[in-house]
Amino acid sequence: MQHLRQLLAIENSQIAQLLRFSLYGIEASLKQAQKELPSDPGAKLCDEVLQEIHSILQVKYQKSSELNSNHELKLIRLKEAFNIDKDLKLYLGNSQLQSQTDSELWNEMQRKLLRVPEDLATAWRQRALTLAQEVGAVEDNANLYTLPFIRDEIIYPGLSGTIQAQGLYLSQKLLPNSEIIPNNESSDLNLLAGYLLLCIKFIEIDPDLHHALKSVFSFDIISLNSKPEQQTQYIEALTGRFQRTQKAVENADPVLTLRAWIDIDEAIHSLVFVPPSDRYSWWGNLQQESRRMLKKFVDQAINAGNEVRIRQLSGLYADICALTKDDLQLDCGGNPGEVLACLRVYTRINQEESPGRVIFRASR
Repeated sequence: MQHLRQLLAIENSQIAQLLRFSLYGIEASLKQAQKELPSDPGAKLCDEVLQEIHSILQVKYQKSSELNSNHELKLIRLKEAFNIDKDLKLYLGNSQLQSQTDSELWNEMQRKLLRVPEDLATAWRQRALTLAQEVGAVEDNANLYTLPFIRDEIIYPGLSGTIQAQGLYLSQKLLPNSEIIPNNESSDLNLLAGYLLLCIKFIEIDPDLHHALKSVFSFDIISLNSKPEQQTQYIEALTGRFQRTQKAVENADPVLTLRAWIDIDEAIHSLVFVPPSDRYSWWGNLQQESRRMLKKFVDQAINAGNEVRIRQLSGLYADICALTKDDLQLDCGGNPGEVLACLRVYTRINQEESPGRVIFRASR
């Protein structure tokens, strides 16, 4: 695989171009064969092959002088070990480290670890630090890129010594400096504004982020990095829903507030990766904070005399599909037939039902 990627990356190479066109042809032929031979014993493995081909075809052309950059990486052992780890593939699919400098590689790896279960992420962070120390780098909790949020938290450390790489840090000090947050807002809106700013900033630094927000694009999961117009529309939708939530809170109507929070919760959970982050990952835990806040507004609406039922959809897709609409399907991540992410919760408010929306793994 490594040599295929290197060949595809050579600029102005007719052989590289021939290889790329051939891979496109193989990809198209296999997809057609899957449609015509759905019960073929090789159909399941064919999905994995198609994912590998798709991953290889993401390689961009580079100048020949850049092709040997991997040999100059101090963290080349880390890159190679990460890319072949079977446990990581369960959660990241065939998404591999592509960075060409040690600083970029450190950050790319750490951002990917935010998507896997915490125990696996912790083990890999320690392994990564050990490999970095072997080449003369040291952990640095002062060399950090700062993002705004409602609390202070070092997401991952930076490096100094033979490798200079920034870590990532959440800081509540940056929140008051934002134009999004008016003075003397409630703690609920402060939390919501923190989510909004953090989502926007993460979109700027993580090219792997996608969106699945139905009001922006309902038919697919869209890369925010490769589709800048979709990025703009998603951020506008996220900001618009935040502003509507502000107004609902000001009106003090528990049902309007609940509906507004359901909408902004959907926008937050529609910021996804492919495959979606594990629910026990850093990203999963972060998004669950929004769902926990949603429960608070459900209780307020019930206490005001309303009948409210809300359900976060998970488990087997076949068991919950009657409660959803316009769902999205992936062929990677999780287990076949399972819900990978609940984008919008199912609700029933005073006899009025609103379907949920999920991303699920195909059964085959």
